[in-house]
Amino acid sequence: MLRAYIYLAFFIPMTCLLALSAILFTLFDRSGRIYYAHARAWGRIGIWMAGVKLEVSGQEKVPLDKPVIFMSNHQGNFDILSLFVAIPRQFDWIAKEELFAIPVFGHSMRRAGYIPLDRSDGRSAMKSIEAAAEMIKGGRSVVIFPEGTRTTDGNLLPFKRGGFLLAARAGVPIVPLTISGSGRVNPCKRLELYPGRIRIRFADPVMPGKGGGAHRDTLMEEVRSAIEAGLER
Repeated sequence: MLRAYIYLAFFIPMTCLLALSAILFTLFDRSGRIYYAHARAWGRIGIWMAGVKLEVSGQEKVPLDKPVIFMSNHQGNFDILSLFVAIPRQFDWIAKEELFAIPVFGHSMRRAGYIPLDRSDGRSAMKSIEAAAEMIKGGRSVVIFPEGTRTTDGNLLPFKRGGFLLAARAGVPIVPLTISGSGRVNPCKRLELYPGRIRIRFADPVMPGKGGGAHRDTLMEEVRSAIEAGLER
């Protein structure tokens, strides 16, 4: 527990400073590249401070010449830090709208151009998906956690269909990736922090194709199988 408190005593101020600096740079850089550089630095520093070793495989499978949707399992708080380091191209996040209300952090996300998803009702969710699909068609790659929340035991939770509907509307490849070990570094809903190793494995891209609900269910199972195949127990 003491290790976690010491970590947070340095991590929180570092996060606030980098977020404020990134926000300032968005006034001059509309491309988001400088903001993204801040985010990668935040990820690298945060992982280093925690004494975590990050191992990545399969980066060569990630298309660099077209927008993609990255879909990952979600084990813990260190997933976001790790993905900023592991993914070999600039990307944005699709996140639940409530996160954008957090002081400093939420404003920083908005300035970065991250995409809020309103899940309050079906009509609002569909509008959010349509808006996100247009942004992706315009060239922006995004990351989605299809489980929608963190798992408590490392096993995959049921996938939500929204991300697969988005992929179908955007018509871009899905890149499945698997995170293993982050739940042991920082167990879900607990403060403990342990040094350790986080592995990230990229699978082959999957094209969403066209079709109705049955096709999306098949796509969801294909992506789920690819993510599950990379899990290390």
